[in-house]
Amino acid sequence: MLIVNPVSGRGVSRYVLGAVLSQLCKNGHTVTVFYSGELFPEELAYKYANKYELVVCLGGDGTLSQVVSGVIKSGALVSIGYIPTGTANDIATTLSLSKIPSEAVKTVLNGKPMALDIGLFGGRYFTYIAAFGAFTGISYSTPQNAKRSLGHFAYVLSGFAEVPAIKPRKTVIEYDGNRICGDFIFGAVVNSTSVAGFLKIDPSRVDLSDGMFEVVLVKQPVDPAAFLDLLASLATQSYDGDNIQLLHASNVKFSFEEELSWTVDGEDGGLHSEVEITNSHKAVSIIV
Repeated sequence: MLIVNPVSGRGVSRYVLGAVLSQLCKNGHTVTVFYSGELFPEELAYKYANKYELVVCLGGDGTLSQVVSGVIKSGALVSIGYIPTGTANDIATTLSLSKIPSEAVKTVLNGKPMALDIGLFGGRYFTYIAAFGAFTGISYSTPQNAKRSLGHFAYVLSGFAEVPAIKPRKTVIEYDGNRICGDFIFGAVVNSTSVAGFLKIDPSRVDLSDGMFEVVLVKQPVDPAAFLDLLASLATQSYDGDNIQLLHASNVKFSFEEELSWTVDGEDGGLHSEVEITNSHKAVSIIV
C-alpha cells in the first residue's frame, strides 16, 4: 500500500512517483497507490492497511504522522516504509533515512523494521513532536505555495514575523511524579533528534524506543547575557542552562491559565488550557 501526498514539500511526490513505483515493482511487489485528497492519509491507512503486507508513505512528516496514526487505530500488524519528500523531514533525519527518494526506496526494500515509541496527545497519535509557544505555529501557518517555492527558507521568514508575538506563558508541568512551575516561551515533548532544523538534540541522549520522551522547556532570556547563554545551549545541544532544560518522561501534563495553540508533528494541534501526553511504547514499526 503506497500512500502519496501530492502536495508535500514542493510537490516532489508527484514527480518521483513513477521511479518509486518502478523500483518497488522490479523487486517483486504488487503496489496499490492511494492519493490523499477526499480521504486523509490517516483515513486511508485506517480503512485499508489490514489488506496489505506493507504500508509505504510518500510525503512529509505530517503525512507519515497520519499514516502511523491510521495504522495503529486499524490494528494492522504491518511495518511502515517512509520515503520523505517534505520540507523539514525531521523524522528522516532522526532515523538516518535518505531524503533522495531513489535511495529511500532501497531502505524500504532492504531495511529492517524498528519498533518506535509513539505519542498520544489527547486522543491523537503523533510520531515525533507536540509543542507550544515560540515558532510552533510556523509549519501549519506558512502557506503551502510558500513552502513549495521557498522550501525551508519559508519557515525562516515566518519565524522572523512571529518574534514580536512571543511572550512567556505561566505553565505547570507534571511529569512522572514531578512538578515544575514557571514562565516559558516554548515547550516541546519530542521523540526525535531534530525539530524543524532549529532544535537539535544529541543522539546519545535520545532513545526512540525506551518508553520515554525528551521534554524541552525554554524560558525567555531577561538580558543579553541570558540570551547568549540560550544561544550557546542551542549550539552545543547541552540544554542544561538557566533558560533551557531537557527532561525525560513517559507521561507529561501541561496546565496553563489560558488556552494556548499547539502544533503536533507540524500540523495544527488546536487550542488547549490542559494537555496530557502519554508515551505508547513501541507502538509501531518503521523500516530503517
